[in-house]
Amino acid sequence: MAFTLHIVAGIKTVKIDHVQILLICAIFSVLFFTVYLMKTNLTLVSLAFAAFIMFYQLLSARGNLSSKFKYGARLPSPFAAIMIALPFVLGTVAAYEGFAIWESPARIIILWGMTITFWSTLMFVPLAVYSKFKEDLKPEPSTYPTLSILVPAYNEEKVIAKTIEGLLDTDYPDKEIIVIDDGSKDDTLKIANTYKNKVKVLHKENGGKASALNHGIAFAKGEIVAIVDADTIVGRSALKQLVKGFSGDNNIAAVAGNIKVRNRMNWLTWSQALEYVAGIEIIRRAFDFFGSITIVPGALGAFRKTALEDVGTYHKDTLVEDFDATIKVLKSGFVVSGSTTSTAYTEAPQSFHDFYKQRKRWYRGNLQVLSRHAETLFNPRYAFLYKIAFPFMIISMIVLPFAGLAMIATSIYEVLIGDGMFVVEMFGLFILLQTLMSALAVRIDREDPRLILFSPFLVIGYKQIVDILLIFGCLQEVFRTKAKWTSAKRIGV
Repeated sequence: MAFTLHIVAGIKTVKIDHVQILLICAIFSVLFFTVYLMKTNLTLVSLAFAAFIMFYQLLSARGNLSSKFKYGARLPSPFAAIMIALPFVLGTVAAYEGFAIWESPARIIILWGMTITFWSTLMFVPLAVYSKFKEDLKPEPSTYPTLSILVPAYNEEKVIAKTIEGLLDTDYPDKEIIVIDDGSKDDTLKIANTYKNKVKVLHKENGGKASALNHGIAFAKGEIVAIVDADTIVGRSALKQLVKGFSGDNNIAAVAGNIKVRNRMNWLTWSQALEYVAGIEIIRRAFDFFGSITIVPGALGAFRKTALEDVGTYHKDTLVEDFDATIKVLKSGFVVSGSTTSTAYTEAPQSFHDFYKQRKRWYRGNLQVLSRHAETLFNPRYAFLYKIAFPFMIISMIVLPFAGLAMIATSIYEVLIGDGMFVVEMFGLFILLQTLMSALAVRIDREDPRLILFSPFLVIGYKQIVDILLIFGCLQEVFRTKAKWTSAKRIGV
């Protein structure tokens, strides 16, 4: 339900959703109530200062999102320094005052984790809502450019037919579908060839996904190149909505689609489904504000063909070619936007073994890309990638997993020494905050409300599994163990 009040921008009319407003108010109420419970005045002042600094930087960042011709000294940006250092500074302040009150090192670590949560929530939630509002105002394009859809496939006999049929059924005025069989050992090529009267089918020796995509790009005739995984089913209007993201700004070189889990079969797949929704509707929407979405997903995303060719297309030396290609486009001075109305449904791992194989590749590949583009942290030419996105990726992929496990370890210690009530109170607040944020993401995305029931697992259970796998990826990268492509078994649902 929404207010009857409307905001008019040109011919577009956008409803104000009062449920979203209530959820935002509830989120910030929980945050400030938590600070009040700490009974630490110095911490409250420090957090207020952090909020001021963050919003000042966000407001000053508005304007042209292109990073072309922006040069300066090769040092970390002030905003990057704030993003990286501020949670630790505030955590130290909270620890100093907290130790004077409680004389408990374990409580201090838990409070430090709460400080980081406060900081990140304060930044992302308002931007996510604003990004949704801005997307709703975007008009439909008067004409649609030619579109080439690339479907790389290796041993995808269980899913390739559904993917092709879904693309054929998708509404778009001028499209070509190109299936690239990357030397499959099963019947993928045979099945794809049954659609040869409607789809262009290419075959090559096995060389990996990046190689298959580059092969397909060479044959693509469209102005826009869309990438769709072989296990992905796109929505009826997904391609139109995806291309709509390019309209109105020639600096937009890529648009990321909205990926959803379709096989919600057990606890693991439901948790992944919520992780996708929360990540896209809160964190990714915030980065859309800066035109610096860092991953155009291989499941559904699109690039201007010329922009992708200018950066050298896909690189074969990383495990996450989509992440690497997106970073290269951002470094070239273009804008990467997102569309949450362009939806695609992918198959998530249903077993822990397959989940481990998928995330092992993702996390190791992510760290490869961070290492490969490490100079981004010191080059102001890259604008918001340099100022905001890259520092956040470092924090989320390296710092936060270790901090999360440290909080769990200290919480267990607190329970063992008889301070369990404090732990229950803190984690209760964490879970309440996560539930409210999940509810906001579900509301924005018009998703299944049952997802909200899995919110506690993004605090306890599922989160620790993800943190351990991230740490495992970090250790593998540090010790330079051999990296190889791993993928989950296809179910074909």
